[in-house]
Amino acid sequence: MSRATVFFRRFIPSLVPVGRWERLRSSCGALIGILLTGFISTLAVGADASLPLLIAPMGASAVLLFAAPSSPLAQPWSIVGGNTVAATVGVTCALFIPDPVVAAAVAVAVAIGAMLMLGCLHPPSGAVALTAVLGGPAIHQAGYGFVFSPVAINSLLILAVALVFNNLTGRRYPHLAPAANPHNTQDPLPGHRLGVVPEDLQAVLAQYGEVVDVSPEDLDAFVHQAQIRAFERRSGEITCGEIMSRDVATVAPQASLRHAWKMLLAHRIKALPVVTETDGLVGIITQTDFMKHSTLTSDGRLQIGLRQRIGNIIGLPTTAPRFVSDIMTRRVQSALPETMIAKLVPPMADMGLHHMPVVDADNRVVGIVTQSDLIAALFQRRLDSAEETRNVA
Repeated sequence: MSRATVFFRRFIPSLVPVGRWERLRSSCGALIGILLTGFISTLAVGADASLPLLIAPMGASAVLLFAAPSSPLAQPWSIVGGNTVAATVGVTCALFIPDPVVAAAVAVAVAIGAMLMLGCLHPPSGAVALTAVLGGPAIHQAGYGFVFSPVAINSLLILAVALVFNNLTGRRYPHLAPAANPHNTQDPLPGHRLGVVPEDLQAVLAQYGEVVDVSPEDLDAFVHQAQIRAFERRSGEITCGEIMSRDVATVAPQASLRHAWKMLLAHRIKALPVVTETDGLVGIITQTDFMKHSTLTSDGRLQIGLRQRIGNIIGLPTTAPRFVSDIMTRRVQSALPETMIAKLVPPMADMGLHHMPVVDADNRVVGIVTQSDLIAALFQRRLDSAEETRNVA
C-alpha cells in the first residue's frame, strides 16, 4: 500500500460497523418517516398550500432519527427545539437584515449559539435557518408562520414516526437519562464506586471541551461493558450453570398468596419464580411484592387498607389481592445456564435485583442465582487466583 493511500485513508471516519439488518432498518425508517410526514402534512395543510409541505432539512433529521437514534443530537428536544429555534432565528434575520448572504450567515451562527445554550443542538437545524432566509418569496411572506408550518409540524410528525418505528424495531428511543439510585439514597450505585466512575468521564469530557456525539450515560455504559468483558477473561468464564441453585421452589400464578407466603417461610427464601406448564417462567414474587400490598399498624401488624375496610362495611366485592398473579412482578429478568456471571453484576449491583432465575431454551426454570451465590463465586475465584499466583512464585 502506497504512502499516499495510507495518508488519504486516515480521512475516512472510523464508524462502528453495522450489519445488513441495521442498514435495512435505518433505510426503511427514513422511507416511512418522510413518507408519512409528507402525507400527513398534505392532509393537514392542503396540497395547494403556498408553503412547502416538506422542507429539505427533514432529510437530514431522518438520518439522525433512524440511523443514529442513540445520538444526543437525535433526541426529541434536539429535533423539536433545534428546528423551531433555528426557524425563529432565520425568520428574524430575514426580516431585519437586507443582504440575504449576510442574513444567512448570521442566522446559522446565532442558531448554533442558541441551540448550544438551550441544549438542543441538531445539525439539520442549520439548514432550517438557511431555508428561512433563502427559501423564497412564499417563506418570506409567511413570516413567523413558517416556524409553525411546516417546520414545527414536520418536526413533530417525523419525531412521532421515529418514536414508534425505533421501538418496534428494537431500538430504544428516546434515550432518557438513567434513573436515580433505586434505593432513593444519595449514594452512588455500587458499580460506580470503584474504577472508572461517571465523575471521571464528566471531567474528561469537560477537559476535552468539544461537542461529542455520544451521551455521557451511553459512554459510561460502554466503559462498563468493556470492563465486564475484561472481567470475564480474568474470572475464568464462570457461568450461571456452575453456581446456580438447581432445586428451585416455584409457584403457579393461580396459587393463593397464603400458600406462596408459607413457601417463602418454609424454605427461608425471599423470592419464588412464577411458572406455568405451557409458558415456563412468567414472573417472580418476592417479599417486596408482599410488602407493597400490605399496611402496617403502629405495633407492626398487617392490616387491610382503608378502601378495603369501607368496601367490607358497605358490601362491595373484595378488591384485595388473593392470588400470586395479583401481585407478582411480570417483567422479570432471566439468564441462561451459559451466561457468564460477570453479566449479572450490573443488574444485581446497580438495579437492585437480588435473584436471577435461570431458564433453558424453552423458558423453563432450571435454576436461580442469588446475590449470595454471586458473591461466593467471585470470592472463591479470587482465592483460586491468589493460590495460583503463590504456586507460580
